[in-house]
Amino acid sequence: MLERFYPDCICPSTYDINFEELYEKGVRGLIFDIDNTLVPHGAPADKRAKALFKRLSDLGFACCLLSNNGRHRVEMFNKDIHVHYIYKAGKPSVANYKKAMELMGTRPETTVFIGDQLFTDIYGAKRAGIPNILVRPIHPKEEIQIVLKRYLEKIVLHFYGKDQKKP
Repeated sequence: MLERFYPDCICPSTYDINFEELYEKGVRGLIFDIDNTLVPHGAPADKRAKALFKRLSDLGFACCLLSNNGRHRVEMFNKDIHVHYIYKAGKPSVANYKKAMELMGTRPETTVFIGDQLFTDIYGAKRAGIPNILVRPIHPKEEIQIVLKRYLEKIVLHFYGKDQKKP
């Protein structure tokens, strides 16, 4: 039952992902959550985020921000990034994961989703058939409803670790 929440991959940070390898494997579209995936909650795009999206563009990736936040927050972050975006996405509903792929011209097998929350980001991506990468939250300061979900995430990740096949 918990398997539906298991990420396909876990990485310490968005900034540690080997995007060149993903491109070599045929990935052409990247969907990102914003808060605690790319920057601390509520922060604008910083130098590191701007450099990442420039690098991704140079590699040939199409990108889309997929956020449950409102328009102002998402547009503020995207001001210097200039990628596709969807605000008030309703994650984990699959509709806007599919819309993100339409905007980028990709399919599930050529797309990867990157986010920091199991029950919204990863679960929605899995429901949409999109490979996904769970990253550790950038900053511990979060809204109370997210803090409560983190306790449940720890339980799921505990079993995820036990269920992984050992080499």
